[in-house]
Amino acid sequence: MAEQTVATAAPQRPSTTEHTRNHERYVAPPVDIYETPEGLVVVADMPGVTQEELDVRVENNVLTLRAQARHTTHGDRVHHEYDLANFFRQFELHEQVNQQRITADLKGGVLTLHLPKAEEVKPRRIAVHAA
Repeated sequence: MAEQTVATAAPQRPSTTEHTRNHERYVAPPVDIYETPEGLVVVADMPGVTQEELDVRVENNVLTLRAQARHTTHGDRVHHEYDLANFFRQFELHEQVNQQRITADLKGGVLTLHLPKAEEVKPRRIAVHAA
């Protein structure tokens, strides 16, 4: 599994006649990737992310993680010194991953993805018959 880099255009200066839009900031969430006999496990740290704000998808052999973090405190904010950034990261998947059986769990801001190996690539013992 290789990380897929997304090209972004350099910010341009708006002219005085154009309307500008708020450019969102993205951070690549830190991940740990483990290999097990069943497949790969990807653990991504995404604090402040809820299930409703998380988008995990596979398209054209690319696994995309996109999420919007929100402050979880209630009430009116009277002062703040930081804003939460949105998360975005992509990985190119190998054909050995069974993309139809990928599962995801989110708990306490930690996303755990299970990417099972395709059946034909799982290690198996081959029976030898004596003649």
